[in-house]
Amino acid sequence: MPLSHLHALDDDLLARAARIRLACFDVDGTLTDGRLYLDGEGHEQKAFHVQDGQGLVLLKRAGIEVAFITARGGTAAVARGHELGAQVFIGVKDKLAQVKALCEGLGITLEQVAFMGDDLPDVPPFRAVGLAIAPANAHAWTAAHAHWQTRRSGGEGAAREACDLLLGAQGRAPAFEGATA
Repeated sequence: MPLSHLHALDDDLLARAARIRLACFDVDGTLTDGRLYLDGEGHEQKAFHVQDGQGLVLLKRAGIEVAFITARGGTAAVARGHELGAQVFIGVKDKLAQVKALCEGLGITLEQVAFMGDDLPDVPPFRAVGLAIAPANAHAWTAAHAHWQTRRSGGEGAAREACDLLLGAQGRAPAFEGATA
């Protein structure tokens, strides 16, 4: 999201985004398009959007912690998360409890947490954190609990929109923002 678009967002949303110190992301349907690719032996593959990855790296560089919290297992999320420097939690049955544990470890409050997710397991953290974000294709029951919904769908740059919101609201957008080649 270009910084010029920040003025179009309401003050409450920008204030929420300015407080964030931990950004948590669901994986399937948020960092991916939600489709599961299984080979004949049951091994899964996932596709991640490279711009989302760049946004997550920028968050880390800006001092915002990043975590993947997913109810599913699988090595793809672990590999991608570690590649990007994120903490990764797979097979999580209670996402809110995991977020609270992260807050305790970091010495921050739930108000300083953004959580991005797309379906019912993400609703409990949505209700508790300072900024709940849903991708454009989130299930309606979940999106109803979000403070903000991206224009892009999960796996198609939605996480980058969320990252850009956080960076822009905190005045931490890269110096080359808006530069032309």
